Order: sequence, then C-alpha cells, then structure tokens
Amino acid sequence: MSRLVVLDVVGLTPRLLAHMPKLRALAERGFQAPLGTVLPAVTCSVQSTFLTGAMPSDHGIVGNGWYFRELGEVFLWRQHNALVGGEKLWDAARKVRPDYTVANVCWWYAMGAQVDWTITPRPIYRADGRKEPDCYTYPPELHDELPPFPLFTYWGPGAGMPSSQWIVNAALHLLKTRNPDLTLVYVPHLDYDLQRFGPSSPQAAAAAAALDEVLAPLLSLPDTTVVALSEYGITDVSRPVDINRMLRSEGLLEVYTQDGMEYLDPWVSRAFAVADHQVAHVYVRDPAEIPAVAKLCAAVPGVDLVLDDAGKTSYGLDHFRAGDLVLVASDDSWFTYYYWLDDARAPDFARCVEIHRKPGYDPAELFFDPADPGAAKRRAITAVARKKLGLRYLMNPVGLDAGARAVKGSHGRLPASPEDAPVLLCSEPSASRENVSATDVKALLLGLAGLS
Repeated sequence: MSRLVVLDVVGLTPRLLAHMPKLRALAERGFQAPLGTVLPAVTCSVQSTFLTGAMPSDHGIVGNGWYFRELGEVFLWRQHNALVGGEKLWDAARKVRPDYTVANVCWWYAMGAQVDWTITPRPIYRADGRKEPDCYTYPPELHDELPPFPLFTYWGPGAGMPSSQWIVNAALHLLKTRNPDLTLVYVPHLDYDLQRFGPSSPQAAAAAAALDEVLAPLLSLPDTTVVALSEYGITDVSRPVDINRMLRSEGLLEVYTQDGMEYLDPWVSRAFAVADHQVAHVYVRDPAEIPAVAKLCAAVPGVDLVLDDAGKTSYGLDHFRAGDLVLVASDDSWFTYYYWLDDARAPDFARCVEIHRKPGYDPAELFFDPADPGAAKRRAITAVARKKLGLRYLMNPVGLDAGARAVKGSHGRLPASPEDAPVLLCSEPSASRENVSATDVKALLLGLAGLS
C-alpha cells in the first residue's frame, strides 16, 4: 500500500491545465475527471464536503463564515475542526486501520482535528495590537523545524508564490521526516491573480505555469499515489453587488457609530447579508418579513437566485447556520460586504487586510488601493518601518469602492462550463472514473488508501 498525497490546488480547471504540463502528466499516468462541487463553491464548504462525504446541510459549513446567531456576531475563517459535523476521512480510515497516520498542511479547520501532524497559518496577535507572521503546528516541536511562515504573501496585496512554495516545502519536510500515510496539502496560489485579473488573463496563465513548476516535487514521489483536485473554478466578473447597501437604504440594516465610524449592528437589524464571493446569506429577524426581503433582493441587478427554505433544501444547504435566504449572484457578478453609504463613515478596518473583523469577504484586500496604488504602497512601507521600530502602526493599503471595482474574478456559483469547473487528477489508473462528485471524494480517497 502506497502513501497518499492529496493536493487541493485552489481554482484548478481544465482551462488552466493547458498551461500546466507536469500536472497533465500526472493525469496521463492515471486519470482526469470532472469534479462536481457544492453550493456555495467556496473553500470551507467544499473542503468539508471532501473530508466528510456530506453536504453543507449535514456538516454545517455553509460558507467561509456565517452569522453566529447564538453570539450575535459575524465570523469568517474560524479554525476549529469541531465546527465541522460528520465523520471525517481520518476517522473512517482508522476504523479499518487504527494506526493510520494523517498530516494536514493548511487545509481549513485544521486546529483541533484528530490528525497526527498539523501545520496551519496562525499569526501572533501582540498585546499592543501588532500582528506578526507565524503558523500553528501540532505537535508543537514541529514549529521550530520550519522557516517563518510568509503570512503577507498568503493573503493581501502581496499575496503570491512564496506562501505556496513554503506550503509545498513544509509538506515535503513532513513526508521526508514523518512519512504520513495521508498528507493533505492546500496550495492557494491560483486564487490570487485569477481574482485580480480574471481567469482569461495572461496573468492567470502565467500563475498556472509557475505553480506547475512549484508542485513538481510532490508529483513524482516514489511509492506515493497523488490526487490533485480543486474546490471551484474562478470565472470572469465585472459587477459588484452592494446587497447590504440596498438593505440599509430600505431601512432594514442598522449600524451604530463610534468615533465617527459606522459598524454593522446585526443584533437589531431587521435584515443584513453576509457576503461570501458569489453567495450571500441574508438573515431576517422577523420570519414574517422574509417574503418581502426576498422580493427586494430578487429585484437587485446581479442577483440570479433567491433561495428560500425549499431552495436551500434543493441545494443541500438547509442548515440552521445558513441565512433565512441565500442569494446567488449572476455569473458576471459578486457580492460586496459594504454597508456604509459614505466612505468617510467606513470603519478603519475597511482599509486594512482584516479577514476576521469584516462581516463578509473582501477581495479588495488583494489590491493596493487602485484609486492611488503608489500612495497605498507608501502607507504600507511606513507602517512596516514603524513596526520594525516597535511602534504602533496601521496597515491600511486597501481601497473601498475603487478596490472592489478592480476585481475581475470570483466564484461561489455552481459552474456553467466544464472548462471553468473543478477537476480531479489521480496518478492511479485503476481508480479511473468518468466523473467524481464532491461527496464521492472521501470514499475515493479511502479506496486509494486500501481502506474501503
């Protein structure tokens, strides 16, 4: 029985494989199949389906974040594995082989997972407000075997190849020193320029070709079965949809003010949305108002679907964490989280890379403010200099509306074209099949491990 390495190559599609000869060679040794994803087609939901074989209605991960009704707060990008319901892949494997070993290198919901080795990004949050790059590892001693994690190339205006190269190197280190039976590796590089420039751009093709070279050492390991798959495909977009601004203009969304800045007040809002790429969860305080809110949302340009309880059930998204309504954007559109009507009233975190404070996803964080990139870079350089001197600093390079309208790629809808849909590649020809659904991945991996 060979080792199994599973590469989650974010955004990988047949269109991009044309620029990735080393990954294509993997499929030529084994097989390639279309991979059916789930709604929403976003990282946390799809990875959870891969690892449990269940839909979001069962495992509960209805997006990259949601409104925690019991806390009255919106949280994105939580990290604790206990949030994911259902039987995990490693639990199923150990029913057959109790000594089966697993390493998780940057797949989401890594912390607290019952695996043998964990590596996941985890900044240091200093008491004075500073944020410094670092990672979490289990066991703890693994931390000092790795170089510093390049956090600012993992997300933000500087996001790029160094973070994916670091992740690949960390996986190779574990394979060499610990030899796990199963190694899960999350490789984010294609997420960046495809959102910045769109999947049809020359930058997207260049990103795919560069990543192909970085992945090469993981594709030809001896006595190792390799699976490469993707959660979603990124498609071209041109229209941001300000769903929260509409709800506020209709008197449904409430804010409170501190120091001249406006903050979303979900506790008293009659309706508000948690934007997540091309999907938005709309939470409505009074069930009697749901039909009226649905009608308002359906009339907004760029909204394709408004899913009520029956609609959520049909897509496997009927879970108490989901919004009372779930909106799906048109294929050329995506949802902003913006709720203020005057940029002068925006909270200070709106201009920062601040994934845990914003009540929705913000792809503008991938850009230096397009309204004045030079000034944004100078602000960032000044902030870094203050940080090195041990002074308080504010890293605020992100634009507001100008940043949003620079976005050229998004995801979250179910794919319309096979060329822009997720794909699965496997080095083992005996496991070949014509297509694979996201809920099939867990069973496929167990079969490849000889643990069916």
